[in-house]
Amino acid sequence: MRKFLLFFSIIVIGCTQNQYKIDKGKIGKLIKENKVNQLDSIYNNDSIVRRIGEGDYMFSGDDKYLIYNSESEHLLTLTPRNQHDPEEPIETIEIISEKFKTSKGINSKSTFGEIDKHHKINSIQNTINNLIIYVDEIDAYFIIDKNNLPIDLRLGTENNIKKINIPSESKIKRFMIGWN
Repeated sequence: MRKFLLFFSIIVIGCTQNQYKIDKGKIGKLIKENKVNQLDSIYNNDSIVRRIGEGDYMFSGDDKYLIYNSESEHLLTLTPRNQHDPEEPIETIEIISEKFKTSKGINSKSTFGEIDKHHKINSIQNTINNLIIYVDEIDAYFIIDKNNLPIDLRLGTENNIKKINIPSESKIKRFMIGWN
């Protein structure tokens, strides 16, 4: 009986962990090949809030699918490649819940130092207000506010920002996955 309980506990814990695991091409129950029309079956025990882009060509917003668990916790926001097409694959995912983690423990509450320690940073893009940190091994990019930088590196986009310029305690503003 003890062996059965131990085995059952291992299975339940393993399934729960996989439900929130981030790997290349996979986030929990979602895989890179999934399409919009599959979301209802993938998240059949969760809630999906559909924010379908409206407006004319230039002013229309993206379609967004917000995934909430049964406790009303916002887990993910999914955006397909093109609007109004149920056959479209998911292109970007914003990881909202800290339950989702990479195999090396990085989640939406991690810091730049933790990302740098556990994953290979492929590039850093300097934008007007943020830095975009690319980690190709998990199809991820992390957005960090430039207010974390020394004052002389905050203005403009021409500065070539390196890892050494970013304080290790800088918090993630957004944890994104890009599947193209």
